Amino acid sequence: MIGTGILKGMAVTARNFVGSYFEKDRLITVQYPEERNPLPENYRNFPILIYDTDDPEAGLRCVACKICEKECPPQCIYIIKSDDKKPDYMGKPQFYPKVFDIDISVCMSCQICVEVCPFEAIKIYHRIHPVEAAAVDANLAEAAAAAEAKKKAAAAAAAAKPAAPAASQNPTPRQGEAATEAAPGPASAELRRGESTSAPGEVPPATTKS
Repeated sequence: MIGTGILKGMAVTARNFVGSYFEKDRLITVQYPEERNPLPENYRNFPILIYDTDDPEAGLRCVACKICEKECPPQCIYIIKSDDKKPDYMGKPQFYPKVFDIDISVCMSCQICVEVCPFEAIKIYHRIHPVEAAAVDANLAEAAAAAEAKKKAAAAAAAAKPAAPAASQNPTPRQGEAATEAAPGPASAELRRGESTSAPGEVPPATTKS
């Protein structure tokens, strides 16, 4: 029993030793920084601001609402709100942070700022959360597309609105003919008055002028 257990243990050790030279999953050394192990999805680092498009200023998601500054336990976030507005990634005028500072020496990577942000503007290192980042980016892209479609529909409706009153002011020929036939003239009015004063079968009395 003892000898068999020792042999089995030595076989496992030999298999792992030989496999560490050929199987990549068994390699214990990574040639850093050329090679890096993938970080888990829930790995936490220091918070950074996220922006859309290629312009970090025009595509900034942060609107300087200061919720992360209020909710930060160590109070390491400092924000100064802008005085003017600029269009965000969906074209809507929004405020932006004139100053956004994070004291990394105080930050404890609690991720509370990420959880309370209503605009998905701050993340604990965007590239190491690929699953979450992909879902958030897809939702924001869908919202931006819906806003753009709504804007185009409103522009098309505004362009078609002035043409409708102009068409209604010009009557069609049939409408003009119907109005002419319906309007009674002076002769027809006198004829009706004469018919109404005479009895059936009698000729209306002639009118004389003095």
